[in-house]
Amino acid sequence: MNLKNAIFIGVVVLSLSSCTSDIDEFKNNYTLEITNDKSDWNEDDTVQISLIDDGSIGVDSVVWTQNARRLDDVEGITLSRKLKNQPYGDLTYKVKVYHNGMVTTAATSINLKNPVAPKILNYTIVNTYPHSNVYTQGLEFHEGKLYESAGQYGESSIRITEAETGIVLKEKELPDTVFAEGLTILNNNIYQLTWRGRFGYIYDLDLNQTGQFKYGSSSKEGWGLCNDGEFLYKSDGTDKIWKLDPNTFEELEYIQIVSKGKSLTQINELEWVNGKIYANIYQENAIMIVDPATGALEAAIDLKDLKNQIPNWDKEDNVLNGIAYDKVSNRLFVTGKRWPKMFEIEVTQ
Repeated sequence: MNLKNAIFIGVVVLSLSSCTSDIDEFKNNYTLEITNDKSDWNEDDTVQISLIDDGSIGVDSVVWTQNARRLDDVEGITLSRKLKNQPYGDLTYKVKVYHNGMVTTAATSINLKNPVAPKILNYTIVNTYPHSNVYTQGLEFHEGKLYESAGQYGESSIRITEAETGIVLKEKELPDTVFAEGLTILNNNIYQLTWRGRFGYIYDLDLNQTGQFKYGSSSKEGWGLCNDGEFLYKSDGTDKIWKLDPNTFEELEYIQIVSKGKSLTQINELEWVNGKIYANIYQENAIMIVDPATGALEAAIDLKDLKNQIPNWDKEDNVLNGIAYDKVSNRLFVTGKRWPKMFEIEVTQ
């Protein structure tokens, strides 16, 4: 190697080292500071947050988010936000900082407590119907028929059944490598999740597959699914429910399910009922009624006595999982994993 080449290589190495150092310095430069920090936050408060440019590197532009939702009404390096009508639980604020073609993120969070305890509701059984012994993961009533997603590796499928007889009208089996999860129907498209595959299937109403989708990278897994007529809502086995764009499947924002004093984890099957999300918690014998705007647990339907009617009930496996609402006739159906029965119930005080 001649002297000229050695000098050139040395200059390149020093240049790359300098660039790496500049990028690292940029990424570690910015922090968020809550300027009115306190130990307990309530909905009468206003949170104030400032972006701190520790090394005075500079800021070209910023994008703020709250629980993954972009805050288009916030500009500049300071945020002032009233907490009235905001989601309960951990409110995570992030800011993307752009400067000289580089981008980095800073974050902070507060915890907004839900001050109201949920109501405990009861039920009466209106009708009992036969149900096949599939590992129910998702259930939805649509145009007089039940659409059901069944899980487990080697057993997963999607099917259409008659609610009153349990007769399977049509069924599509999935590959043995797939563990199916929740489903929902929006605009005559069926969306079916997989557990850890980070993707889902799209079908028409006759179970003909028309596509696949991948959801965002922030949510943990695919568990339950429902819709409000415009957006999809997905649980991931944590205390979060994610709001998804049904066209791009981007994770737009999330709520935490929060009771008085704590959040509830392992949120599973979901159903949209009269403006609320009905959700069950894995291995719990209850349906939670959740405000989709705030995540507040408003009520819980105590279904523990249903297990007495299930001969193969098992607290570890064959548990409550399956909620379907017939909005035309105002009927609510519940079943479970491998339960031989499905129940039409009426919620009571």
